[in-house]
Amino acid sequence: MDRAIASALVLWHRFTITRYLAASIIALLFDVALFSGLVAVAIDPTIASAAGYCVGIVIHWLVSANIVFTGKTRDGAALHVQRALFAGSALVGLGITVATVEILGRFGIEPIASKAVAIGISFVAVYAMRKWGVFR
Repeated sequence: MDRAIASALVLWHRFTITRYLAASIIALLFDVALFSGLVAVAIDPTIASAAGYCVGIVIHWLVSANIVFTGKTRDGAALHVQRALFAGSALVGLGITVATVEILGRFGIEPIASKAVAIGISFVAVYAMRKWGVFR
């Protein structure tokens, strides 16, 4: 058991993607909880997906800046630029999410399944922007 924990910790510290995946899961929990709650009370799935994603953006910044890309957060005016770039990457992810949910919904795909597809596409695109752009 100790070896398994040690191996997991090595991966955690060695690979940014591991920490980013954890941050994404945390943000996703908030995102999906809000999305599901809003859909349950008959809010349009496209609007619900946007609201959930926006909450996830805030959570993701907090975790990414403090745990994922440690030592890469800027100071002063550069921090404002970095936050703007982070928000810009989030807006791209939001666009991907909303468009995917909307398009798949038009094909009769259930909202939760549409959201799941959107999560995968958005994850890859936004991680790349943040790894090689925002937190380079």
